[in-house]
Amino acid sequence: QVRLVESGGGLVQAGGSLKLSCTASGLIFKPYTMDWFRQAPGKEREFVARIFWDIGITSYEDSVKGRFTISRDNAKNTVYLQMNSLKPEDTAVYLCQAQFRGGGGNYWGQGTQVTVSS
Repeated sequence: QVRLVESGGGLVQAGGSLKLSCTASGLIFKPYTMDWFRQAPGKEREFVARIFWDIGITSYEDSVKGRFTISRDNAKNTVYLQMNSLKPEDTAVYLCQAQFRGGGGNYWGQGTQVTVSS
């Protein structure tokens, strides 16, 4: 069983920065990918960023490219999302997801609120 816990959300002014963390607990944590998603009120959950756990390759949703950076610390079972130049439209609950290969399924955290004021 894998448990994911996000932290680091908060209220920030437009143009500011936040760094989110998502830490996993479990005996052996070796996902295929770790993803960040976000969901704003009344909107669909949308993909934000992905990192392939073993090789570190990353990908981003177009609207966050150049502003957000996903990274991981394998030793700490933690994935990060550094968010710079935040905009009011970035306001959402941010959730992390771990995906496993070989029928291992996927797991979600409970989310952390990010609010960007104009």
